[in-house]
Amino acid sequence: MNRRDFIKIAGLSLIAPQLLAQKTDPTINSKTLVLLELKGGNDGLNTVVPYSDEKYYKLRPQLAVRREQVLQLSPELGLNPVMEKFMPIWQEKELAVICGVGYPEPNRSHFRSIEIWETGSDSNDYLQDGWIARLFEESDPGKLLADGIILGNNEGGPLAGLNMRNIFMRNPKQFFQQAKKLKELQAKTNNNALKHLLKVQQDIHTAAQDLEKKVMENSMAGSQFPPSQIGKQLQIAANIITSDTPVAVIKVSHGGFDTHSGQRAKHDRLLQQLSNALHSFRKTLIEKGKWNDTLVMTYSEFGRRAYENGSKGTDHGTAAPHFMMGGKVRGGIYGKQPELTELKKGDLVYHVDYRSMYSTVANKWWNVSNDFSKDYEMINCIKS
Repeated sequence: MNRRDFIKIAGLSLIAPQLLAQKTDPTINSKTLVLLELKGGNDGLNTVVPYSDEKYYKLRPQLAVRREQVLQLSPELGLNPVMEKFMPIWQEKELAVICGVGYPEPNRSHFRSIEIWETGSDSNDYLQDGWIARLFEESDPGKLLADGIILGNNEGGPLAGLNMRNIFMRNPKQFFQQAKKLKELQAKTNNNALKHLLKVQQDIHTAAQDLEKKVMENSMAGSQFPPSQIGKQLQIAANIITSDTPVAVIKVSHGGFDTHSGQRAKHDRLLQQLSNALHSFRKTLIEKGKWNDTLVMTYSEFGRRAYENGSKGTDHGTAAPHFMMGGKVRGGIYGKQPELTELKKGDLVYHVDYRSMYSTVANKWWNVSNDFSKDYEMINCIKS
């Protein structure tokens, strides 16, 4: 049996073999970060709308959100009206809107730009490990079942790293069923690499048993979640958090934001799904007393261009707003909205380096030091 055969039989993404090794410095294990990827490049101007700027309506005669429909956050900015379930979070001052997020010399390739975001690199640097993986190498995350749980796909992204203890789980029931089958797998070999994989097999089985006990048997008397994919992922995330499973990061993804044509209906649907799912997620965690220990942060490879294209859509752009929300978030508008009269090659000019968000998470949320804090100013949106 070789490595390829083993993985095929296992049917699982692997967890590092030290998964259940107990670390000694519990600096992170009481707080969970939920990373929410908006895959495809979210259009920031139709998410956080500069409704008082006439230039917005000139640039987007077909796509612009009408002024009277906007959910006002300030005299200048408002949310897309389909995001009405964000408003109670805003009114409770638990939603931070961070405007103009981007980076120097932006790259408009999906693959390369998301790689930049997930590794925390400059646009011309290539790093192998994710920014959280590097942070955890420097700062012990404490006693955890896993460093990260990735839902919805098999992309570790910010959690990718050789020493990371990650669980990839598209479908919890299927994951647990497959993990149980690993116990039955028998093999005799003199191949040291395969021996290592068989040790990983046992770790997966042990971790899966622990997860199943905590998650699948958790009677969560929580809110009804919407049937969208992001709704299902956030329901699993809520179940993990409310079952007191010690995990530092849960990564979820919401796809479909590459809206080159017919954007308005598609984008509105995606934003409504996001709003509804996060509303249920928050409500559930409040009911279970876990909202203060949870931080949600969005990210996406780029925003969209300021002007609409000829197909009633938008093309790859640069800066965009992002959200942080949680019981310990200091709600408000942060950063600076890009000026529509000061475009650079048709793109919005960024004002907040995306690594400032990472520095904020590391220093203000987890209270650990990291490389980002040396060069990037933190955002004062998390209460101490």
